[in-house]
Amino acid sequence: MKNLSFKTLAPYLAAIVIFLVITMAFFSPMMEGKKLVQSDIINFQGASKEIADYRAKTGEEALWTNSMFGGMPAYQISVNYTSNLIGYLDKLFTLGLPHPANLVFLYFIGFFILMLVLKIDPWLSIAGAIGFGFSSFYIIIIDAGHNSQAHAIGYLAPLLAGILLTLRKKYLTGGVLTAIFFSLELKMNHPQITYYFMMVLALIGIAECIEAVRKKQVGSFLMSVGVVAIAGIFAILTNITNIWTTYEYSKYTIRGKTELTTEKENRTSGLDKDYATQWSYGVGETMTLLIPDFAGGSSNEKAGEHSAVVKVLRDNNIPEETIRHFIDEPAVPMYWGSQPFTSGPFYVGAIIVFLFILGMIIVKGPLKWALLGATILSVGLSWGHNFMTLTDLFFSYVPGYNKFRTVSMTLVIAELTMPVLGMLAVKEIFNRSKDPKKLFNALKIAFGIAGGLTLLFSVFPGLFLTFTGPSDHYLAKQYPDWLMNAIREDRQTVLRMDAIRSFVLILLTGVLLWAFIFDKLKKQYCFAGLILLILIDLYTVDKRYLNESSFSSKTLAATPFEATRADEQILRDKDPDFRVLNVTVNPFTDASTSYYHKSIGGYHGAKLRRYQELFDEQISKNNMTVVNMLNTKYFIVPDNEKRPVAQLNPDALGHAWFVKGYKLVDNADLELLSLTNFNPKDTAIIDKRFSGELQSFNNQRDSVGFIRLDEYRPNRLDYTYRTAVNGLAVFSEIYYSDGWNAYLDGQLKPHFRANYVLRSMVLQAGEHKVVFKFEPKAYYTGEKISLASSLVLIVLLILAGFIEVRRTMRAKK
Repeated sequence: MKNLSFKTLAPYLAAIVIFLVITMAFFSPMMEGKKLVQSDIINFQGASKEIADYRAKTGEEALWTNSMFGGMPAYQISVNYTSNLIGYLDKLFTLGLPHPANLVFLYFIGFFILMLVLKIDPWLSIAGAIGFGFSSFYIIIIDAGHNSQAHAIGYLAPLLAGILLTLRKKYLTGGVLTAIFFSLELKMNHPQITYYFMMVLALIGIAECIEAVRKKQVGSFLMSVGVVAIAGIFAILTNITNIWTTYEYSKYTIRGKTELTTEKENRTSGLDKDYATQWSYGVGETMTLLIPDFAGGSSNEKAGEHSAVVKVLRDNNIPEETIRHFIDEPAVPMYWGSQPFTSGPFYVGAIIVFLFILGMIIVKGPLKWALLGATILSVGLSWGHNFMTLTDLFFSYVPGYNKFRTVSMTLVIAELTMPVLGMLAVKEIFNRSKDPKKLFNALKIAFGIAGGLTLLFSVFPGLFLTFTGPSDHYLAKQYPDWLMNAIREDRQTVLRMDAIRSFVLILLTGVLLWAFIFDKLKKQYCFAGLILLILIDLYTVDKRYLNESSFSSKTLAATPFEATRADEQILRDKDPDFRVLNVTVNPFTDASTSYYHKSIGGYHGAKLRRYQELFDEQISKNNMTVVNMLNTKYFIVPDNEKRPVAQLNPDALGHAWFVKGYKLVDNADLELLSLTNFNPKDTAIIDKRFSGELQSFNNQRDSVGFIRLDEYRPNRLDYTYRTAVNGLAVFSEIYYSDGWNAYLDGQLKPHFRANYVLRSMVLQAGEHKVVFKFEPKAYYTGEKISLASSLVLIVLLILAGFIEVRRTMRAKK
């Protein structure tokens, strides 16, 4: 920093330019006015439509939506937490690039920052950043629309950089950067990614602690831990609204503990094991880290013109039109791995794996062991139900682990740790810190392992593998044996070709490093060669999963769901609050209905547990009394030509009603079971814990009493009612205790749960107004705390910047 000249800045500026060029080249269709079609974003648009419309109309946050699963908090769907001022820094780190190009640029720049903190040459850091940013899973999730997940991944590397700086006794700079990047990490609202990063951090902490004890530097280590802890507190406080509301909500979702006592062996305090481990990576499938299509690639691929599938179809005189379908559309079930289906593999890169193995041999120090341990742990956990010894251990004893599903996602840890250790290995070579012969011996060992494996599968792909997956017995019912045999032959061919590809890339990288070790090639050419090889390796694989076909015109992308005739019929109904059951789709994995209506189904990974249980035990078994009590006014059904049409449900119970009496039950099991055979119009099923709220009700109903909905908003419902006697009212609205308040003529009154998921109140005789308002304290109090801590953190950032500049100026003198 003593001589801040253009020459000094050149590699850093070059890095930004290179990252920009590569990013925009990868997303070149965006330059033509096209937009990436992301399936999860399409579903998000359906799920969040009511929330977005309310925000546009009022400028306020709804915090609740009735468009999915009868009603649920909006915390994990769409809420703008405007008091977190640190979140605005995201635009700085992504240069305000259009979405989703901004995410890939963030991958690059974030890892580049980490490389610089590890004192790796800027040019080599560019290679590492490309190796990290183009790891296939990171691109696949962008194609799918998992934007919060991708955004959270983007801040892992710079967050690690801040923590490592702090551990290197750069307390102020490291602490502030840790707080900033941790705040941004939490802002992206993907707890699963953050949780997995905490595993990496724990292993680094253990390794550094052991090193501190060995070197008798425990004091400085504890100081670093303290600074990181304070930084973490600031990050949490800036995001306290989101964290608080999410924590509050999570207790009631499928990630919380059930009150049911059935299937105890499968229950945990979080997700059920079968559900959580459904997406488990196969043990052998882990080879995709080295060979991309080792397990066939994505679930469905296009058949090549010269593939075994096309050949056998023609040999069996299949119509050319059918053959073209297999060629032009992804219709061949190539994937034969352990997961139910997949969009693509976790491919770290043949070169990165090779360098990672080299790093295990030549890199020294505590960070190496932490990175190696984290990689092994991530692989083991990704096996899920294929390695239940470890999975059971974590589900039972590691706090919070059982809250997350898709255990294969733990491989994001390996996708972070492997390129870090790989670049540290190359740093050792370029620093010439070891004898060339020792380096060459290490290079030969790493090549023997990585290159040997790829060569083995290049020559003998069928030696250990059958190319038969768990789902093949289902496919065998659809396809004749001759076609299944051709599919397996193509799977073998794909593996062989990718194995050859990986071997060639490893060989070229090995030759490049050998040439530098023995002074056959200058450093700058090695840097350029490494950048180019890593780019070729990963860019070409990523284009298999995100390419021109992933984009469409902005006009088409702006309207994710075209209204059907059934939608138009229902939209003519001016009643502001009723529900729809759409049986032309799978209603509980569907967001299209929510785009236009209030659906009893939906699409979300954190639905209310009681509602899921209601579906599993009652709705899925066609219990129409439950459907009616949810005020399901319309069904969308297929007509004779399988076109969706609207069908009015005359038995829907409406917005609210008075019942004749109630039935008290002892527990959740009986509460749910009692819904099997009851009349919700006359009887309310109530848990005995709410019996105290029923004392003023005398099992009477005014035959001419009524309850009328006067005004509907997603977070407020205004009713007028009249009854000659105290009445027990049931509202066809989802009960959620942490936020919904009931007011009788402006006075706060208690309400309670009835019929497993609905709201109920005892209403005093007369004509009165009842208003339900969604007023979660966690949100309104949290926003005040968030604003205050954001301001303090911004002041600390300015102070740290001032001190660093002053220190630099003094160094110049």
